[in-house]
Amino acid sequence: MSFSTEDTLTLAHILRDVAKAEIMPRWRSLSEGQIRQKSSAFDLVTDADEAAERAIAAKLAEIFPGSATIGEESCEKNPALLDTIGDHDLAFIVDPVDGTANFAAGLPLFGVICAVVRKGVVEAGVIFDPLGDDWAIAVKGQGAWYESVEGKRRPLSVATPAPVKGMLGSLSQSYAGDVMRARLGRNQSRVAATVGYRCAAHEYRLLASGNMHFSLAHKLMPWDHAAGWLLHREAGGYSARLDGSDYSPLHRDGGLLCAPDRTSWQALYDALIKEDQ
Repeated sequence: MSFSTEDTLTLAHILRDVAKAEIMPRWRSLSEGQIRQKSSAFDLVTDADEAAERAIAAKLAEIFPGSATIGEESCEKNPALLDTIGDHDLAFIVDPVDGTANFAAGLPLFGVICAVVRKGVVEAGVIFDPLGDDWAIAVKGQGAWYESVEGKRRPLSVATPAPVKGMLGSLSQSYAGDVMRARLGRNQSRVAATVGYRCAAHEYRLLASGNMHFSLAHKLMPWDHAAGWLLHREAGGYSARLDGSDYSPLHRDGGLLCAPDRTSWQALYDALIKEDQ
């Protein structure tokens, strides 16, 4: 049985309730000891991340008994959880505070992301903006839309295709490796402009709403990309890994390029990524 739109809205409200209780009271109120470094100075965790993930997991277990919650912070403590994503009949992949570095710095660019996955297939995705107090929502086969707390909906649609030189997009060079990073540095002047918000939640919202043409990421942690990938696809976009294969939340590398359509994807690949001739 597919995860329904009604179920997805229940999920959306869980994310909002937890954000109000655990995330927003800590924004711009974190003490030094409540911000901790993980793998690097750019990879942070805060008390808000950990408290929000615990609260989301508890609520999901109550509302959807028998489901699994696989969150960024729980996987930090137990990386083996990542290997179980494809095993569950119903799993929620959670990034409790996406854009933690921004959140810790007091910048208004962070969000709460949750993807719904059955046996490795993404069925729904929700990206909540705690400051805008609204959701970007996608349900497989049902489209993508913004939804307000009052229940007003606005359909999402990706940008109209454009020549490469007229495209704006998110170009991440983190985790690209030295050779690819150098190549992207040489080639990025071929597009109109690039941005980097340090926040997949807002980048995918911009992408699915037609306010950016493309995004390129290299490290594919599922809590960053599964929900946004579905949002973009249900909004009419085309995406693939850099070898041309389809994305799956089971992938952790191989890159992901999102574009308005397949022709745009190929043009961007040729301009930005294809080896120098």
